[in-house]
Amino acid sequence: MQILRKALRLRGFFVDFITLHYKQVLKAMKKLLFLFALISPVFCLAQKKNTGPKVFDLVIGTYTGTTPTSSKGIYIYRFYAERGEVAYLSEIETANPSYLAISQNQQYIYAVNENNEITASSVTAFKFNKNSGKIEQLNSQPSVGSPAYIAVDKAQKNVFIANYGGGSLQVFPINKDGSLGASTQTITDKGSGPDQMRQAQPHVHSAMLTPDEKYLITTDLGTDKINIYRYHASKIPPLTPATIPFISTAGGSGPRHNDFAPNGKFMYNIQEMAASITAYAYNDGELKELQTVKMMPDDFKGVNGAADIHVSPDGKYLYATNRGTANQIVVYAIDQLTGKLTFVERYKTGGENPRNFIIDPTGNYLLVGTTNRVNIFKVDKPTGRLALTRNVINMESAVCLKMTPVE
Repeated sequence: MQILRKALRLRGFFVDFITLHYKQVLKAMKKLLFLFALISPVFCLAQKKNTGPKVFDLVIGTYTGTTPTSSKGIYIYRFYAERGEVAYLSEIETANPSYLAISQNQQYIYAVNENNEITASSVTAFKFNKNSGKIEQLNSQPSVGSPAYIAVDKAQKNVFIANYGGGSLQVFPINKDGSLGASTQTITDKGSGPDQMRQAQPHVHSAMLTPDEKYLITTDLGTDKINIYRYHASKIPPLTPATIPFISTAGGSGPRHNDFAPNGKFMYNIQEMAASITAYAYNDGELKELQTVKMMPDDFKGVNGAADIHVSPDGKYLYATNRGTANQIVVYAIDQLTGKLTFVERYKTGGENPRNFIIDPTGNYLLVGTTNRVNIFKVDKPTGRLALTRNVINMESAVCLKMTPVE
């Protein structure tokens, strides 16, 4: 009986304690629920921020006029960025689509049709369905030179092409249906460079808009110049020389392509003939040289042919290709404060003539086009280093790769 009385007293104590503190406990629970309601959207936003697109359409332009070649034009593949795998979707025949651009709304693809005979070259607009991968031609416009590069503005007002043959820059307006109108502006460069075999005349090799799209920057391999134009999307003509209309690279270097760091503060130019890379500080249409690095070691005795250059999506690393007898991808770390480059490693591309490559938007994989295949490298994000995977696209003369999200 004594044990029973003690148990009853203990029970009564707990009942009194819970009764006494019930309101305090209830008040604390309400505070916790209110706090959770406040922070849960933050967690949701964080989740959304980290769950970007993982599936993309890979658009590949090829050379169709080389012998022998089985390539017919533009090819569409589905790319899975978590696994680095690809699946064929579709293709369309078109002559030598050696460089491509995809519109901001992802509904149109624009391609140059490069031809060694300047009067036979053109630029073509295609309608694109990113869900099915279907592509169909809209129209073509003639170019005044042999084009090697194409870009489109985010507002989808104009397309820009760099004519390597003929040394000119052209602007084509975009119609409401995505097709191209007749050229509204042609700017022809003048001059030459010290290498009379390669630089007897201008060779405009690329045309890239700045991140804010206030300026268009072109590279002229033939005159060793980087030209800068103020861009007014709705005006005709839309381009006028910038306050500082050009800067010069080293004589005989042959500037080819540019890329910007994601923060827009630094631009990097690759020079084909010298196989060198120059880092620039960028501010409102003005470039200030920071550093020039050689892509190959001093004892390299082979043939250079530097081609393409891209900064990783996180802005930490820069990658560049060198053709000739090197056939390599060179990796540099980017100093986040100064923009300067530090050499990391060189890798064989697993094929010859690596003209163009792309880093997928997630930063997980690097895809490089070579003479007879597209090789896929896994990117180690903390170190920037590459590892060749077994995933490959067997394709001849893949010379331009672009990606657009499916999701």
